[in-house]
Amino acid sequence: MTCCNLREVSCWVITGERQAARIRGLYLKAILRQDISFFDKETNSGEVVGRMSGDTVLIQEAMGEKLGKFIQHVSSFLGAIALAFTKGWLLSLVLLSSVPLLVLSGSMMSLAFAKMASRGQATYSEAATVVEQTIGSIRTVASFTGEKQAIAQYNQYLTKAYRIAVQEGVVSGFGLGSLQLFSICTYALAIWFGGKMVLEKGYTGGQVIGVFWAIMSGCLRLGQASPSLTAFSAGKAAAFKMFETIKRKPDIDAYDTDGRQVDDISGEIELREVCFCYPSRPDELIFNGFSISISSGTTAALVGKSGSGKSTFVSLIERFYDPQAGEVLIVNLREFQLKWIRQKIGLVSQEPVLFAGSIKENIAYGKDWATDEEIRAASELANAIQFIDEFPHASSQFIFHLFKI
Repeated sequence: MTCCNLREVSCWVITGERQAARIRGLYLKAILRQDISFFDKETNSGEVVGRMSGDTVLIQEAMGEKLGKFIQHVSSFLGAIALAFTKGWLLSLVLLSSVPLLVLSGSMMSLAFAKMASRGQATYSEAATVVEQTIGSIRTVASFTGEKQAIAQYNQYLTKAYRIAVQEGVVSGFGLGSLQLFSICTYALAIWFGGKMVLEKGYTGGQVIGVFWAIMSGCLRLGQASPSLTAFSAGKAAAFKMFETIKRKPDIDAYDTDGRQVDDISGEIELREVCFCYPSRPDELIFNGFSISISSGTTAALVGKSGSGKSTFVSLIERFYDPQAGEVLIVNLREFQLKWIRQKIGLVSQEPVLFAGSIKENIAYGKDWATDEEIRAASELANAIQFIDEFPHASSQFIFHLFKI
């Protein structure tokens, strides 16, 4: 590889990597911006991880070295055609009649490959979802001895992906074979018509050889650009879903800075004539004209059978969802900035989640710039400070900084 080629490839690889990293960042930011209904209906964590780890690689290939090679080969093709016309325009014009066939076969291969690549990526996303759900609920899977069932379901998606990959190989084989066929036919046409030009139009052997070499070199370069077209198709299919998510604006936007903020709120909670159903189950009404009022400073317990709406009540208070009718009032939630109102609410779920990091980082997760005094006070209020101090590698002064959970 020459120094020029080295610089060229390096620049395109760096460009592709930089753009892929930027797309990953935009995609993650867009995912975290979405409302809860988006995760109920349109995606799941397995698909998100699959797209960030796999699809961005395809986008990187399409925007990186493959794009540089494509520009190089197309430029060489156009230069060879221009050279051929200076040597003999009539012979060049006849030989160029094969170029539309080359372009047509390459385009058809690219379109078919893009369609199948999209199907393959969707199948791999479904397989990743199976893995994510199995590992995330490993206790449940183990308690019901569902390991074989999970493996069988995963293998089912892999088999489907394998079949799509075989179809991609067949299409790629037919496409490349067609390109080779049309190239060889162009060789034959050049030999036949070139001899005719020598006999009838006074072309010299040097002219025929020059035109033939230029056209064949150009067609060869055009054929070498076909793998780039395949990479473009796969990258386009991968980018479509990601950019669809990046451009999506949620109905409940956690990044929206509009809305009121006040110094304090009283904490009186009221649901007034609320009607609500989940977006994923629009025909099943959870609340139908439901009203409840809880005074500030009191303790209330919601009791009922499974599916009666206890968790839904909390989801409405947190504004994970908006009701189809009625109002949810601590203050009127829709009038206030979403991030601000959520910072005023403390929620401890039945199965709390611990993030990878220190105890300090986990306790301070819900409040930006929390001080050590505030974190320790919260630990004392939660009756957690005693067992935190008992960890073997911690002291009361440095536990929040040193100990990793």
